[in-house]
Amino acid sequence: MAAGQRGGWQPPLHRCGVSATWQAVRAAVLDRIRARDWPPGARIPDEADLAAEFGCARATVNRALRDLAAAGLLERRRRGGTRVSALPVRRAVLSIPVIRAEVAARGMAHGYRLLHDTAGEEPGVGPVRLVRALHTADGAPFCLEDRWISAAAVPGLAAADFAAVSANEWLVGNAPFTHGEIAFTAAAADPADARDLGCAPGAPVLTVLRRTWAGALPVTALTLTHAPGHRVTATL
Repeated sequence: MAAGQRGGWQPPLHRCGVSATWQAVRAAVLDRIRARDWPPGARIPDEADLAAEFGCARATVNRALRDLAAAGLLERRRRGGTRVSALPVRRAVLSIPVIRAEVAARGMAHGYRLLHDTAGEEPGVGPVRLVRALHTADGAPFCLEDRWISAAAVPGLAAADFAAVSANEWLVGNAPFTHGEIAFTAAAADPADARDLGCAPGAPVLTVLRRTWAGALPVTALTLTHAPGHRVTATL
């Protein structure tokens, strides 16, 4: 049986009178990886050969293989060809949730109150806007949003009204980023956080630390402190 002819194999798209898109090429390559027609560590056919098989441009194949490499399923080496990853690693994508939508998804009414908003200076960043706000769910404290936002990286920042819309929601809609980092930590609520969250000082809270960049420019650094009992669910 020829490579790729297991299970739900379909004839090459160009034989069906269909021009292969990069998504179709990606799906076909992924099928062969999953079927172990191309086992871990195996070198796959060159782009020119795959383009001829699928009846598409070499650039279309390149786009499909780059996407699979970004997902950790292929390893691409200059002059070394493309191989199936021996130890594929699923790479996480940083997605910024809108807190208002997160509360609504729990079937609760979202509330918001700006606590602090002033100009400042952050070492190595320059002028920033310092914002602290409380988000509530059905009237009870949900989380504290505490952050700085770089004036250099975010055009229009000075005109943003964070009393009307949270910095979280405004940034998602107005400040694209290229990469970021996130960390989770358990902490004891300090007196200021305990006051705003309505809990006892020292109560256990979940803290999310997140930073994003637009190229080399820092966009924002956030500390999100959740009220005691908060639970995080992740989808893989």
